Amino acid sequence: MDYDIKNVELAPGGRHRIEWAEQEMAVLRGIQETFGAERPFAGVRVGATMHVTTETANLMLALQAGGADVVLSASNPLSTQDDVAAALVSYYEIPVFAIKGEDTATYHKHINAVLDHKPHIIMDDGADLVSTLHKSRRDSLPHILGGTEETTTGIVRLRAMAAAGALEFPMMAVNDAMTKHLFDNRYGTGQSTMDGIIRATNFLIAGRAVVVAGYGWCSRGIAMRAKGLGANVIVTEIDPLKALEAAMDGFRVLPMAKAAVEGDIFVTATGDINVIDEHHMAAMKDGALLANSGHFDVEINKKALRDMSVADAKRVRPFVEQFTLKDGRKLNLLGEGRLINLAAAEGHPAAVMDMSFAGQALAAKYILDNKGKLENKVYTVPEEVDQEIARIKLAAMGITIDTLTPEQVKYLNSWEEGT
Repeated sequence: MDYDIKNVELAPGGRHRIEWAEQEMAVLRGIQETFGAERPFAGVRVGATMHVTTETANLMLALQAGGADVVLSASNPLSTQDDVAAALVSYYEIPVFAIKGEDTATYHKHINAVLDHKPHIIMDDGADLVSTLHKSRRDSLPHILGGTEETTTGIVRLRAMAAAGALEFPMMAVNDAMTKHLFDNRYGTGQSTMDGIIRATNFLIAGRAVVVAGYGWCSRGIAMRAKGLGANVIVTEIDPLKALEAAMDGFRVLPMAKAAVEGDIFVTATGDINVIDEHHMAAMKDGALLANSGHFDVEINKKALRDMSVADAKRVRPFVEQFTLKDGRKLNLLGEGRLINLAAAEGHPAAVMDMSFAGQALAAKYILDNKGKLENKVYTVPEEVDQEIARIKLAAMGITIDTLTPEQVKYLNSWEEGT
């Protein structure tokens, strides 16, 4: 079996952590049991480019239980958990191409290794796998039945491709499922981002001015968790509706140019480029922290930060690079401007990823079940799939809910009933 990981001897620790995460993933566990009995993916090759974490490992095992021939690479150079990669290779015979801290060339080599597998179904996180397929590996396109996309950034890219008529196969927007973005994006990103910042710096959050760029679901979670830790939270936005919502949720809303003067900690999660730019950094306090939770390392203008500095960055902690500006101020970049929750921490908790990866597994089966019927566009996850995931999750949490009586159903479906 071909693979490229850091050290296969890390496997025992990775296996323990995979099993630990599995205890928190009741929905995916149930899907794995069903897949194991029905074997819907027998003879199907699945190629995934995703964060190589304990939760992703459990998704790969569910697909493998369903008969899939699975191969995995990282969707970010800093998001791989090397012990998990080793365990997947050593104990579960799943080829993995991922090393934490790999350079850009290795990262793309690993994506191509997934495509060398000639997958029928792909799973992407950020659309780099899809992009590579369309740009330089069109030889692999004939094998593709469709794919799934995990994150907001990837969906933006896919919708742009579909609008331009460039998308060559159907894609399922798992990120847009209610059981994904309402929980994974909000609660997962919120907790794991603050976890990453704290692990990287050991800073006290209480009393700090935390500037959160954007107020989408990920940023809402970050703002919520920062507030819960005692921060004075400032939100920046370009969308008037989201800005209004942030204000009514109790947060101060400012343009980034004004927030830059006040902030102690800055966190971006917008999916856009240069959200923190040169003129913002020129106005920041001495010692400000710059962190990103968007998928790509483009939200903080790292080139501008380097150009503003009098010397190369000084690594003062494992995930903190300190830049000294010409006027003597110091700005601290966390996790190389990459996903801080995966660079310096472990990513989202398994309990919330359970729902997201249940959506991934069922979306992949949906593609297989509808082979030849889907157009080359971006599809949302069917509502009944969302509802089923939520139902199973509630049961796993020991929560029961009401059901409508026949009288209530009749009332809701009648136009004749009234005051």
